[in-house]
Amino acid sequence: MSQHKNRPTNLKPLGVTCTSSDCESGLHCFKKSNSMSESERGRCRSCGAELIDWERVHKRDLQDAKFTFEALKYEMVRHHFWHKSVDQRAENHARRKGRIKLHEAVRKRLEKSVGPANPPFDGRQTPDEGNIIYYAQHALACCCRTCMNYWHGVPKDVPLSDEQINYFAELVMMYVHERMPDLTEEGERVQPIRHIRATRA
Repeated sequence: MSQHKNRPTNLKPLGVTCTSSDCESGLHCFKKSNSMSESERGRCRSCGAELIDWERVHKRDLQDAKFTFEALKYEMVRHHFWHKSVDQRAENHARRKGRIKLHEAVRKRLEKSVGPANPPFDGRQTPDEGNIIYYAQHALACCCRTCMNYWHGVPKDVPLSDEQINYFAELVMMYVHERMPDLTEEGERVQPIRHIRATRA
């Protein structure tokens, strides 16, 4: 498996979609296009590169999460959400909740947004910002059932099991810990954004 070094950590905030790629920078798209055959599934749709050990990722082993995280970062849209700045509203929300309540919120979010089989409007149920959970869902390919299918091997036409919900919830919390390592357990009091702006004016 070839390795791409010097991948950019700061991508342009606009113009990154689920099918974006910058193969020369080691940022690909593994979502199968309509023109690709079944034998081409898992390759980059732009350059054809085979970079992911899909069998290993599809095992959904929390002990192997580090490998899964590194694999996800080969895809441009995932890489984008691993590195884009967390917006103030999302940061404040996470700080108010703390790890304990945020973990509860993660489970509820997953159950509602991607838990059902074939959810309506699949691919549009996860916003891009406003909540650290949304960032994590996009970064970890648990933002919709389509992404969960090709990245994690989860069938789209079957509701998620408790075991699967637990797996993705733990991944999300690992992401949160990496992006917001100073988050408290119990949460903290955070000044509303409008008050912060008024103070700075």
